[in-house]
Amino acid sequence: MTPDGLTLLVGGARSGKSSLAVRIGAGWDGPVVFVATARTDTDDADLVARVQRHRAERPSHWSTVETHIDVVAAVRDAPADALVIVDCITLWVAAAFDEPDHARQIERDAAVLGEVAVARRAPTVLVANEVGLGLHPMSDLGRAYRDTLGRVNATLAARARCSLFLVAGRAVRLHDPWTLLA
Repeated sequence: MTPDGLTLLVGGARSGKSSLAVRIGAGWDGPVVFVATARTDTDDADLVARVQRHRAERPSHWSTVETHIDVVAAVRDAPADALVIVDCITLWVAAAFDEPDHARQIERDAAVLGEVAVARRAPTVLVANEVGLGLHPMSDLGRAYRDTLGRVNATLAARARCSLFLVAGRAVRLHDPWTLLA
């Protein structure tokens, strides 16, 4: 089963977000565009191994766009009939912190990404980490990143037709709290 519209998969590290996104893509009866946001020009051996693992999980006939900045353009430029998977929003936000006025700009870009994804004819699946459940970051930069990613995730969840929180390979559907209070 492939969800319609925009789907947000959010959770902690190794929670099953990326695996579920790949399974959703595999169920799509059409082309798939995978937008990978990890920087591959790094000395981080763990990240390089993770990127290789993720590449091996994806079907070889999928199109891959590797970009750590131009995610909105990658989603906008995808073929209208292609399911798009963006993995992951977390690294996209981190890359934006290399730019001046990063927090305000990435939040504006997230709003545009939500609009672009919702306007697409084919489904879009966004993968993001939830980093606000852990320890309080000790640095100003760490706190700014956590807060910015939280706002970006909230912006995307507000636009998503379906938002799932993943833990241990299991999912909990996220609801607008006002619908639950009614």
